[in-house]
Amino acid sequence: MIIGVPIEIKNNENRVSLTPGGALELIKRGHEVYIQTNAGLNSGFPDEAYEEVGANILPSIEAVYDKAEMIMKVKEPIEPEYKLIKKDQLVFTYFHFASYEPLTHAMIESGAVCLAYETVEKADRSLPLLIPMSEVAGRMATQQGAKYLEKPIMGKGVLLGGVPGVSPGKVLVLGGGIVGTQAAKMAAGLGAQVTIMDVNLDRMRYLNDVMPPNVVTRYSNEVNIRELIPHMDLIIGSVLLPGAKAPKLITRDMLKEMQPGTVLVDVAVDQGGCFETCTPTTHENPTFIIDDIVHYCVANMPGAVPYTSTIALTNATLPYAIQLANKGWKKACQENKELEKGLNVVNGDVVYEAVAEAFDLDYVPVEKYLA
Repeated sequence: MIIGVPIEIKNNENRVSLTPGGALELIKRGHEVYIQTNAGLNSGFPDEAYEEVGANILPSIEAVYDKAEMIMKVKEPIEPEYKLIKKDQLVFTYFHFASYEPLTHAMIESGAVCLAYETVEKADRSLPLLIPMSEVAGRMATQQGAKYLEKPIMGKGVLLGGVPGVSPGKVLVLGGGIVGTQAAKMAAGLGAQVTIMDVNLDRMRYLNDVMPPNVVTRYSNEVNIRELIPHMDLIIGSVLLPGAKAPKLITRDMLKEMQPGTVLVDVAVDQGGCFETCTPTTHENPTFIIDDIVHYCVANMPGAVPYTSTIALTNATLPYAIQLANKGWKKACQENKELEKGLNVVNGDVVYEAVAEAFDLDYVPVEKYLA
């Protein structure tokens, strides 16, 4: 199969979808890999590193899309890329369709096969291609939240860890999954007082067992959220419904109950955000303020640490990319139910139910293509 890796053109997205080591593994199996020039440079991988393992360098994004049977990306295609995607071309990337209707319609019209990293799902319901970036984003959420609590950037002026004689900051984490766990670990490591909220009692029992004493759990409901938010310095939203829009756990009216300078970090922004006032921001302009509350809603947080993120992502995606390249998408999805769950749009049909429901589109069972 011919695999193409274009440069990411989303604002300040510095990751690349394939390391030179990953390219080599595909080339060893008889596949051709084409990399757009400088696609890996910001992640620490120059063109020479790809050429040394046998990959080919192409000069433009148009050339990569034109050549490839399978496109491997990091982030969802943005508008300038829509017209480059061809009928029957396999696009393997994060899509987060339910958060952006124009992208969904563009991919329907393209006739491409859209296999989304974020909905590839194991039998135990874990999301293997979301986990590595969730780990990065969770750790970064605390790191960024701690920074934006500083007064020069309109935060409360609180040091999360405190100092002797001064109480540490208070952090509320909404969601006890991968992102929430990593965010809580980082906040606890800084010395903050941390509360994790979730609706899964088994998960909360687990977190109680593994977290240090400065982390406590609370059941997530509106009454408990409203009780806690007036006392918090940093609130991290990390709730995920696979393939669907995130629930709005912090509503606009709740901002009035928070102290001025409180920081909100919405890691669920790719799926529409779990704060009602969330709108996507960029690394270039990461925050905005509503009712004296600082909002950090960067949609590609791991893009700020591209070396770590690119290696972590390739470690997770490569085994699936090899299956797709070796067998073709149809046979690979027939034989691997995890990959089958990743199919969202196929040849103009929406085959992932949560995406169809998000925009009231016709849903076509994926069996139409895999039977």
